[in-house]
Amino acid sequence: MLEKLRKISVFEHLAENELKCFLNGTELWLKSGDILFHQDDPVDYFYVVFEGAIQLSREIGNQNIVLATYGTGTFFGEVPLLAGTVHLASGQAVRESHMYCLHENDFWQMITICPTIRKIVLGNMAYRMQELQLLSQQHEKLVALGTLSAGLAHELNNPVSAAHRAAGQLQDTIKSLDAVTLKFIEQYLSPTQVKHLLTFRQDAIEYAAYAATQNSGDPLVQIDWEDELVHWLELHDVTDGWKIAPVLVAAGVNNQKLEAISEYLPTNTFTDVLIWLEATLSITGLLKILEQGTTRVSEIVKAIKDYSYMDRASLLKIDVHEGLDNTLTILRYKLRKHNIVVTREYQKSLPCIQAHGSALNQVWTNLIDNAIDALGEQGNIWVRTSQEKDYIIVEIIDNGPGIPLKIQSRIFEPFFTTKEVGSGTGLGLEISYRIVVTQHNGDIRCFSQPGETCFQIRLPISPS
Repeated sequence: MLEKLRKISVFEHLAENELKCFLNGTELWLKSGDILFHQDDPVDYFYVVFEGAIQLSREIGNQNIVLATYGTGTFFGEVPLLAGTVHLASGQAVRESHMYCLHENDFWQMITICPTIRKIVLGNMAYRMQELQLLSQQHEKLVALGTLSAGLAHELNNPVSAAHRAAGQLQDTIKSLDAVTLKFIEQYLSPTQVKHLLTFRQDAIEYAAYAATQNSGDPLVQIDWEDELVHWLELHDVTDGWKIAPVLVAAGVNNQKLEAISEYLPTNTFTDVLIWLEATLSITGLLKILEQGTTRVSEIVKAIKDYSYMDRASLLKIDVHEGLDNTLTILRYKLRKHNIVVTREYQKSLPCIQAHGSALNQVWTNLIDNAIDALGEQGNIWVRTSQEKDYIIVEIIDNGPGIPLKIQSRIFEPFFTTKEVGSGTGLGLEISYRIVVTQHNGDIRCFSQPGETCFQIRLPISPS
């Protein structure tokens, strides 16, 4: 037994007489899925894991939050024993495990007469209490976000739905009005002239819709085209041409197109036709803006709600791509503000995984937000996914200045940060590490050099 205990890294330097403090314990073998103890059970033992892994999880509301996973060569149980509480969480074997159990009375005797062991146990207790505090803060923030998203969804659902309905009704009203207008136009124009006019209008509407999606026009060039069009309109006796020129130019209408359509229209109707065309284009554009605006609000509220996984069990089958997309939606404003281009390189048919969705979304947020800060005012971020045997891989890559080699080994340490004072707490990567490694039995690594920093996360498809 002494040799087994000596293989535990925290006990390997203990003297033989100190190790003998453990000899009153008993061995225990568990199968995967066996329960070691339940939350709120009385605490009777201090545990050492010879082989295997025990996961501690706590029921909070309707969610089961994973606090820690203790694998081969670790110990646990000292926190409730020293604090005099019941078990704060449930313990379950996540694979076949060989345990060593020291009764409460023997535990107290051990830390009383063995100062070296006392120092080790109390040091670990302090660290684990800090972990519990951070997890509690993290959960409270997610609950607050979930409450906020529920409130937003409730408050915005009715006005957004009303706006959607109004836009649809307005579309129908415009169609009716347009039909009546065309009847009046047909009294002054021949069927051939009406056909050319409607084709001209449809081309202008389609051009305006396409141009609005590109958002690449040069404002100075646009102004020059407007001045040319105003001059042409004045030469053709169109009054107040400066009022209608911006909308016509945005729809791709230039001097040559107006020359072509003017050949099919009577001179006395030309001004009225252009005013009608400008009004039609303006209404179409405003309806498109209204539709896009209400859709955008709905997308944001949905993204916040999905991001926090409101009203869902904590551990469930999730689509990692959905979580990444929701996170990018939440951070879209900051990405645009810093002129950062995001490229998604998702593997098609990536399998869903059993995971804590809201916790993983916090990982994506921390990593992408750090990449934005590293890039400054412009740059590129790549979000990649792939599968390797029983794991999925997510990579967040940026082309920023990189992380200096001398500090790369410290980036996952609590409270370590490279940001200016007041700009970072140094907890984002540490929390991400615990979520990936402790909660999900995964792995997170960083590869960095000037011009490329990659955070690679490996997650098991099914919990072990």
